[in-house]
Amino acid sequence: MRYANKGMKFVKRTMSYVRSHEELREMLGSPSLRGQNKVIATIDEHCKDFISKSPFLVLSTSDADGNCDSSPRGDAPGFVYVLDDQHLIIPDRPGNKRVDSMFNILSNPNIGLLFIIPGMGETMRINGEAAIIKDEDILMKMAVNGKSPQLGILVKVNQCYMHCGKAFKRSGLWEPESWNRKEELPSAAKILAAHVNMPEMTEERIVADLEEGYKNRLY
Repeated sequence: MRYANKGMKFVKRTMSYVRSHEELREMLGSPSLRGQNKVIATIDEHCKDFISKSPFLVLSTSDADGNCDSSPRGDAPGFVYVLDDQHLIIPDRPGNKRVDSMFNILSNPNIGLLFIIPGMGETMRINGEAAIIKDEDILMKMAVNGKSPQLGILVKVNQCYMHCGKAFKRSGLWEPESWNRKEELPSAAKILAAHVNMPEMTEERIVADLEEGYKNRLY
């Protein structure tokens, strides 16, 4: 079996690949002047307003070898703390203790963020460099129910720009009539039970664990 490149070990060469920047540009064209000029390197008043209204973001990192990871982060709108016009802090709330994103940041500081506001098609993208902080005086500003996060992800902004809403419009993400009925949705507990594959971790046990965590361990 022959492969397209070293990194894609399971894809046969029978597929047709784009292999250069030039070929990609020839096929898709170049961005408009607006698309080129929309990128800024600071958190201006418009970005601050967007961030203050966003209760959810996707955080993307990779390790030193380029292995990638995306992680959802969410809380009440404004949970991300804007430190100044080039830095923001994402509080680290209790989770499963895998801390994949943080391990990646320790070996590769490059990070990408996608801020989402429910009901709004356009999103905000931020790319920059990250570090993990443990300064209590700063983290206490992000306390909820009297509980401060132990750690925070400090992001130095290198690029900040708006992304159009075509993906949300195509997907119908904010249109309830396009959603599956609840009984048609995949079961997270069933999936986890199959993947964990431990006798004691039954679907019922995982349902109970998830419900307990959602009720008692959000902060």
